Amino acid sequence: MTNAPGLALYTFGIFRRPSADPANAGFHARNEPNLAAAEAAAGFIARSGYDGDPGPASWGPHAYPRFYRGGDAHSPSTLSLWDSLEAPMAFTYHGIHAEALAHGRDWFLKPVPPPARPAWPPYVLWWVAGDHRPHWQEAVARHEHLHDHGASSQAFDWQTPLDAAGRPAMIDRARVRQLAARNATPA
Repeated sequence: MTNAPGLALYTFGIFRRPSADPANAGFHARNEPNLAAAEAAAGFIARSGYDGDPGPASWGPHAYPRFYRGGDAHSPSTLSLWDSLEAPMAFTYHGIHAEALAHGRDWFLKPVPPPARPAWPPYVLWWVAGDHRPHWQEAVARHEHLHDHGASSQAFDWQTPLDAAGRPAMIDRARVRQLAARNATPA
C-alpha cells in the first residue's frame, strides 16, 4: 500500500423490478464487463468484492443505506478506490460504463426526481489515507451523510469536488479526456 491518499467511490442504485426480472438482463449482462473495465482503468487502485462471490475479497459485511427498503435483498452497489478525482470520472462517463449509464432509467429507480430534493445520491466520494480500505458500513455512512448534510470533506460529489485536504478542487477535464482515451486503448 501507499501513503498517498486514495479517492473512495461508493455507488448505489435500486432496481425498478426484482433483480432476476428479465427487464434487468441488460444490467446483469454488463456487470462483469464493467467491473473488469474498472479494474483495468487508469487510476484504479482496488475495489471491494461481495461476500460469497468470486473476485476480490469483500471489505467487510455488505451494508445498504437506509434508502433501500425491502425488495429482493439485491440492490447494486460498488465500493472502489482511485488515485485522483479524474480517474473514476473518466471511467464512469466514458466507454462501456457510460453506455450502461445511458440505460440506467430502464433498470433503476430515479434517485433525483426534478426539481425535488434527491431521494438519495447515486454515489458519494471521499478521500482516505493510502493504507485505508473503506468498509461497506463506512461507505453507507458517507452516502447518507452526503444526502443529509450536503457536500463536505466527509462526503462529496463531482459537482462539489474537494481535494484530499478538504479544499474546493477543480476537475481537470483535459485529464479526464486523456484518461478516457487511455482506457479505450486495448492493453
